[in-house]
Amino acid sequence: MKNLETFVKRLVELMGFDDYVIEVDEEHRHGKIFIHNNPHLVKENLPSILESINHLVQLVAKKESQPPAFFDINNYRRERETLITELARAAARKAAATKEEIALPAMNSYERRIIHVELASRPDVATESVGAGRSRYVIVRPIDENNPVKKEIPEESDEQESEN
Repeated sequence: MKNLETFVKRLVELMGFDDYVIEVDEEHRHGKIFIHNNPHLVKENLPSILESINHLVQLVAKKESQPPAFFDINNYRRERETLITELARAAARKAAATKEEIALPAMNSYERRIIHVELASRPDVATESVGAGRSRYVIVRPIDENNPVKKEIPEESDEQESEN
């Protein structure tokens, strides 16, 4: 992928968008796409548009023996990370207060990892991913002071999942 920005511009145009801005950090292999036309259609389909573009970028990078690159569209990913971080903190507070496990909704490996990393430094809770495939989710467990649990950040890896 000689020029990441040119490739992604072509993808966005082939998707039928002509009013957009792309910012690419080639060194860190990250980019931002802001699509301005048809905001209702974009907002309604943003997760699948984001996943599709990132999937195609990953395939081309792999084919050309390049490191992976990841894109955010209309700040969806950044806002999603903020939401997941807030969800993790709230679940940890509730688990610690009620001394009961809190099961979070199913998420992809990238989102689950955000939760594990966010709560890894909390001495009062532990996290664990359970389930399989797209049904995999995180459980936040309170830690009993009398029987502490070893805390570690698990390595998440699901087939056909990317950093979305």
